[in-house]
Amino acid sequence: QVQLVESGGGLVQPGGSLSLSCEVSGLTFSPYAVGWFRQVPGKEREFAATIRWSYGTTYYGKFVNNRFTISRDIAKNTVYLQMNSLKHEETAVYSCAATTGWSTIYKDYDYWGQGTKVTVSS
Repeated sequence: QVQLVESGGGLVQPGGSLSLSCEVSGLTFSPYAVGWFRQVPGKEREFAATIRWSYGTTYYGKFVNNRFTISRDIAKNTVYLQMNSLKHEETAVYSCAATTGWSTIYKDYDYWGQGTKVTVSS
């Protein structure tokens, strides 16, 4: 059974940093990629970043502007999203997801975590 479990969300001040984690289990197919998306109520999921599990290749959404870093720890089966210089409008539920392909489109991802809430507020 495939499971993705996020952690690390919470309250952060504008301009602050937060690190999210996504523990992955049960993925027996290869190759695959793990991505991070975010969503606010009433809006479509927005692509933040993705990483190829085997090679570590990364790709970021346009809004990131070198503020976020996605990485993975193979030994811990965990993908991280380090977020810096956060803005108030980036308050959202952040979710990780896995796909057999390589995509920035949320519909291409087959497995999802439950999401973790990030609130950027003073």
